[in-house]
Amino acid sequence: MAVLAPGIAAKQQSQSPVPFEADILKFEAEDAKNPPKKGGIVFVGSSSIVLWKTLKKDFPDHNVINRGFGGSQVSDSVRFAHRIVTPYEPKMVVFFAGTNDIAGGKSANTVFADYKAFVGKVREKLPSVPIAYISITPAPSRWDKVDVIRSANVQIETYAGEGKDLIFVNVFKQMLTPDGKPRPELFVEDQLHMNAKGYAIWKKAIEPILPKL
Repeated sequence: MAVLAPGIAAKQQSQSPVPFEADILKFEAEDAKNPPKKGGIVFVGSSSIVLWKTLKKDFPDHNVINRGFGGSQVSDSVRFAHRIVTPYEPKMVVFFAGTNDIAGGKSANTVFADYKAFVGKVREKLPSVPIAYISITPAPSRWDKVDVIRSANVQIETYAGEGKDLIFVNVFKQMLTPDGKPRPELFVEDQLHMNAKGYAIWKKAIEPILPKL
């Protein structure tokens, strides 16, 4: 078996790509060309944020900045918070992640711990910024993980209720049928990502908690 010299091994290791680094570099390149105004509302998280194509139209009176990156977990937003959240000095942060974490085998406790780490990371630079967390959705394709999803949501909701300027946006119940099953009509064909009807629920839930103009 070939053994690499220490210098070569270290060099190769240093060149290993950081997950989602390309997405973050793209945001930074966009910002360099057209810097967003300070004091907006940053939406950050996984693919459900990325795919919210009507975000600006849904909240026309607010300066919204979409910094979602698909496939990401809560811990990824922790890692990049000082590059795609705090530099914009937002007046609010709206955060959605956790479904990929649970699908990947993480426990509810881990998702909760990572959420607290995200809050801590953002508050290092922005100690008083309100942070709203959108509950993990009951996607039909991940219904087998519903017990973990519920547990993570409950822990985060409880923590947010006890914290300062932390908001839990509960869309979970609204996305269920009367008998407590996921509403398939809210999702696209993959039964994971939402369609316009799903985003309409999000919009209605988020609108009242946005900062007053």
